[in-house]
Amino acid sequence: MKNGSAVKNNDAGKARMEKDALAKLLGIELLEMEPGYARAVMKVTPELLNGAGVTHGGAIFTLADVVFAAASNAHGPVALALNVNINFLKATTEGAVLTATAREDNLTRKTGLYRMEVKDESGRTVALAEGLVYRMSGDGNS
Repeated sequence: MKNGSAVKNNDAGKARMEKDALAKLLGIELLEMEPGYARAVMKVTPELLNGAGVTHGGAIFTLADVVFAAASNAHGPVALALNVNINFLKATTEGAVLTATAREDNLTRKTGLYRMEVKDESGRTVALAEGLVYRMSGDGNS
């Protein structure tokens, strides 16, 4: 069971995630969010295809970025990306349902390192990413 401050911090992070306008625009649904972990899903619609008829890399990146933000912000302090690297491994097309997860690898007072996986509905890996966040102290001395 979570203690009171952990619940309050996670609630603050969830409130920030609910304001993510791009995630809403792309139809990304955040399914799970807890400190150090998040999972979200996105259905590939015609608007998310590139000129070659496959899922736009920017849409896949955004899905990975949303779970990255959720997992890192669930601790409470605002966490902002310093760097994200992504590798696209498999193309998908319209109708695919992509699920992304983020898992925390390392957390310090000022940074957090996360690994993100994006998989299709068959469980095949579509993309792998790694992201580093800067954690704001909240005391004005970040």
